[in-house]
Amino acid sequence: MNKEQSFQENNNAEEQIPVQETEAVEAVANNEQTEAGGETAEPTMEQVVSKDELDRAQAHAEEQTQRLLRAQADFDNFRRRTQKEKEDLAKYASAQLITELIPVIDNFERAMATKPEHPELESFSKGVDMIFRQLSDVLKNAGLTTMETVGQPFNPEFHQAVMQVESEEYEEGIIVEELQKGYVLKDKVLRPAMVKVSG
Repeated sequence: MNKEQSFQENNNAEEQIPVQETEAVEAVANNEQTEAGGETAEPTMEQVVSKDELDRAQAHAEEQTQRLLRAQADFDNFRRRTQKEKEDLAKYASAQLITELIPVIDNFERAMATKPEHPELESFSKGVDMIFRQLSDVLKNAGLTTMETVGQPFNPEFHQAVMQVESEEYEEGIIVEELQKGYVLKDKVLRPAMVKVSG
């Protein structure tokens, strides 16, 4: 073997060593990548969620949903109730005042029923009649109406029976006489009529 051949073999050996080292390094790197994020890597503790925890989370979410639905339903009911109260307040705002004026109407009618027949008082009587008609018109425009009672069937929601009498003219349960007028404001009874009913 000459010196030239020996030199070439040494060079070939030196070239082969780095190649083998490189392959070993790549293999180690591939193993680390596989362990870090590959398919064969096991999940960490933070990634594991037990079935009990999932059931608890779902139950909590369901409970919160039900609470929200109940709160929304309560709010809708509150909104409807306040809207109705506001409408009723606007509708019956004058109810208390008109209720207090009803005895005044009664007194007017009593005074007009007993007015004396005297020529000197005729103009005075006409003036009182005009005032009464004016008051009646104002109350009628506010929604006040007088109940029609005689000849009508007795209704405890509108009538107050103070006496039961025998009547040949009316059937049983029919109002035969009105003792005190009843009044309705729109669809609300302000004062029931005081009546006699056939027995």
